[in-house]
Amino acid sequence: MEGGSWMVLESDTFYLPSLSGSVGLKPSEDYTAIELVGTDRPGLLSEVSAVLTDLGCNVVNAEIWTHNARAAAVVHVTDEKTRGAVEDPKRLSTIKKLLCNILKGNNDLKTAKMTLSTPGFTHRQRRLHQIMFAERDYENAEQGEKENRSRPHVTVSDCVEKDYTVITMRCRDRPKLLFDIICTLTDMQYVVFHGVVHTKNMEAFQEYYIRHVDGSPVSSEAERERVMQCLEAAIERRTSEALELELCTADRVGLLSDITRIFRENSLSIKRAEISTEGGKVKDKFYVTDMTGNSPVDPKTIESIQRQIGKHTALHVRWNSSHSPEPPPEETTMSFLFGNLFKGRSFQTFKLVGSFY
Repeated sequence: MEGGSWMVLESDTFYLPSLSGSVGLKPSEDYTAIELVGTDRPGLLSEVSAVLTDLGCNVVNAEIWTHNARAAAVVHVTDEKTRGAVEDPKRLSTIKKLLCNILKGNNDLKTAKMTLSTPGFTHRQRRLHQIMFAERDYENAEQGEKENRSRPHVTVSDCVEKDYTVITMRCRDRPKLLFDIICTLTDMQYVVFHGVVHTKNMEAFQEYYIRHVDGSPVSSEAERERVMQCLEAAIERRTSEALELELCTADRVGLLSDITRIFRENSLSIKRAEISTEGGKVKDKFYVTDMTGNSPVDPKTIESIQRQIGKHTALHVRWNSSHSPEPPPEETTMSFLFGNLFKGRSFQTFKLVGSFY
């Protein structure tokens, strides 16, 4: 995001049904898309990738998020033999059955469901936001999470003169922040009419003027609280206090299963992952902590992992800190940043030029 930028936009809107404890499959010519959602626990990705390998599936692209004890993933797999999509209905049924068994874990069986993914193309990260939102991951944030890190600062107030709701946010700046906020507001059935984004010293300040799609502003305290919770969750899903491990090597069937098994055997928990394959090469990013969720990880553990994955695989290590900076003592509210601009002027709605994908 550019410092001091003013951005005004409008968005399409839609609802998404609940996908609690579910597996969705959607074949295409090049790959089969698998959507997973369930309760997060150590070793979950390792178990999922092991099952896919045993069934002759190669993971070519994937993204995995965890937040507030929930885990969601969008995984693209190909057939080991044909290098195309998995098309056999019986095989697809077996994949769904086995993955659902993993997602159930020790939970009540009623929490596990199987659903087909929604037809049509949706941006993978947008889809993860939708899945997490449908799972209500924004509710009941863990106390330890609240105490151990600074959370985003979100306020929701009224613009009485123009009958708008004003949302202001302050958090640490990072890539895809604008994307995450706009996707969440859109999926919550709100239209953004005006907005401003300003970044400075690794901090991001945002303010948006919104209405519900029916033209009404936020009308109750319960709705106001829900908007704040959902925006906080949208910011936090892609952030974590974790060690980033980037792995580059030649692609092969079972690679993800082997790597995640090594992580599990070294007592690492995967908080987020990005898996990509291009031209026979893989470039995977894992954001990891120890099993208790603490970081940084012991350097001896990283040395052990490097030895186990072999010298032909490049492993880059980076510390990934997403702490929101502490508010300064004399911080003032950003509310009504547009106040003087809008006085005595009529509102117009413009589309945002450019893409935030």
